[in-house]
Amino acid sequence: MDTATAPATAAGPTAAHGLIDARLSKIEDVARDTKLYTFERIDGGKLPGYKPGAHIDLHLPNGLLRQFSLTVPASDPHSYTVGVKRDENSRGGSRYIIEQMKVDDQIKISAPRNNFPLVDAEHVVLFAGGIGITPIWCMAQQLAALGRSWKIHYACRSQADMAFLNDLKKLEQKFVHLHFDDEAGGKVMDLAAAIAEAPADAHFYCCGPNPMLKAFEAAAASRPKANVHVEYFTPKDDVNAEGDLGGFWVELAKSGEEYFIPPGKKVLEVLFDAGVDVDYSCELGICGACETKVISGIPVHHDSVLSEEEQATNEKVMICCCGCKTERLVLDM
Repeated sequence: MDTATAPATAAGPTAAHGLIDARLSKIEDVARDTKLYTFERIDGGKLPGYKPGAHIDLHLPNGLLRQFSLTVPASDPHSYTVGVKRDENSRGGSRYIIEQMKVDDQIKISAPRNNFPLVDAEHVVLFAGGIGITPIWCMAQQLAALGRSWKIHYACRSQADMAFLNDLKKLEQKFVHLHFDDEAGGKVMDLAAAIAEAPADAHFYCCGPNPMLKAFEAAAASRPKANVHVEYFTPKDDVNAEGDLGGFWVELAKSGEEYFIPPGKKVLEVLFDAGVDVDYSCELGICGACETKVISGIPVHHDSVLSEEEQATNEKVMICCCGCKTERLVLDM
């Protein structure tokens, strides 16, 4: 997973919140235009552990901030490995990493966060499209190592574009279904058929491009919502186009400070510009770093982190992309 974010400012909140000084220790080709990048602490120490589905922030030397999913399950790691695919529409993140970064480069990284955790289920069905394989492959390795009941459905344009293809071929093939668009006459993977064949109590995980994720959610609509898990690495919608940003007051319950959020502005922007110490990362509602408890008010949710059920409770909100139905939104800050 590679999410596109705004440039990170040197004085930004994330710069003071537990970043790790790391070096790039290994680069490995895994598919056409796709590489694995491994990072270790500069001091040689251990890194915080994590579970499949987690991602980290990379604070790139060119000033950009990007999130990438971890590809190797590890509870006590000495390194973090992420997958990066060159994106022709890149705004500078993946292109910079692939074209400019080299072994021994130093970089600041975050500790892992996980908005896409793998649950303990009787049967797990994994779906991936393109570079969306990175968190899914981490899950697949964990499930295989534990001897669990699972299956993976992975789609790419061609075999040349499929990361971890050789490793996938080494697994028991009853667990693996690979789909190549060019070999299927341009047809996309049949998500509905794959979901239909799964047991009633199966849990489903999907990560890939937005069209695939939306098709997956539609195909899984009849399954219990609690059993359907998705991770977006670009926003579901253009929040600015929705016209729901700004035009309300935000009150910080702990400090008593109040701020008017002008129409078209984000809560995060206003608070940060006012010098309020806020956690943030992606600024797109997909990483969960700015999650904040709501004391009162009715927020308008535009994030891809909270489930529909969680959004309906209005107990928490991502302040990087939320609007508000009421005149005032009181936050636990």
